[in-house]
Amino acid sequence: MDRSGRREGPQGSSRARYGRRDEGDRGGSGRTPRRDEGARSGRVSKRDGVHTLGDSRRGAGDRATPKDRFKTARQPVRDRDFYPEGYTDERDTTEVPGGVRLQKVLAQAGVASRRACEEMIGDGRVTVDGQVVRRFGAKVDPAKQVIHVDGRRIPTAPDLVYYALNKPIGVVSTMEDPQGRPCLADFVEELAPRLFHVGRLDTETEGLLLLTNDGELANRLTHPSYGVPKKYWAKVPGPIPRDLGRRLKQGIELEDGIAKADDFQIVQEHGQQALVEVVLHEGRKHVVRRMLEESGHRVIDLARIEFGPVKLGRTKPGTLRALTLREVGELYAAVKL
Repeated sequence: MDRSGRREGPQGSSRARYGRRDEGDRGGSGRTPRRDEGARSGRVSKRDGVHTLGDSRRGAGDRATPKDRFKTARQPVRDRDFYPEGYTDERDTTEVPGGVRLQKVLAQAGVASRRACEEMIGDGRVTVDGQVVRRFGAKVDPAKQVIHVDGRRIPTAPDLVYYALNKPIGVVSTMEDPQGRPCLADFVEELAPRLFHVGRLDTETEGLLLLTNDGELANRLTHPSYGVPKKYWAKVPGPIPRDLGRRLKQGIELEDGIAKADDFQIVQEHGQQALVEVVLHEGRKHVVRRMLEESGHRVIDLARIEFGPVKLGRTKPGTLRALTLREVGELYAAVKL
């Protein structure tokens, strides 16, 4: 029983032991709040409940954490224990200060809408200079950097153009002719300057001729080491012997060396004339005419209908069209660009 006459029971004793401290422990009449009172009342101190990296309240015995072990938005530093000195993230090697956003470059090149291009970037389908770029805001230089989508190069330089011309019979495959004959300049004089014609077609041959100001692509397409095939249709007197295809593939001896066809087919035979298809990758002067004539078949008409992945299609003689994005990408792939 206490001085006021109340009897002290087990409950009161428990409250004294666990609920509050004695006067001596409080060091005076003022009450010192317990650390867990805020939690009991539903209020948790943010400072007490969260421990952040580099907390100043860390004890002296705690292990110090080097600042450069954690990558932040402002300091993209790699852990030295796992990456060699001088290592650079892929996302930093393709960035061009003041460049154009990658998704905008792709959209302007005709790949897809800007939203769809962002999805391609996020899926890792886009590379810049051989490195996968997944950042939507990555800035690139479309005139200097090489961009691929799904492994196919995309023409992004704004000043490069690519055309397919159906050259008519009687037109010279040059940009100017001293004799005043019709030439290629008559068809492209209003287009981009300094266009190159990829290969040649003789004056009496019609068909597909590529024109571009992409000098590197033009040089590779005409170099025999890359083996870009060209397909021709030739009208010759018939009938066609069965062994003609075998002879052309084995090689025909010409005055400047042996010429071999990559493929040969009979397209159509009608009466005393036949239409045959010859495929070869070299570009010697009049090579198709000379091969057929040497094998005993004079060429009546000759036309080139394909150059690598580009087809003449329904392009009328004397007209030209811009190559599609797919066609340009396939031309790049054909010459390993």
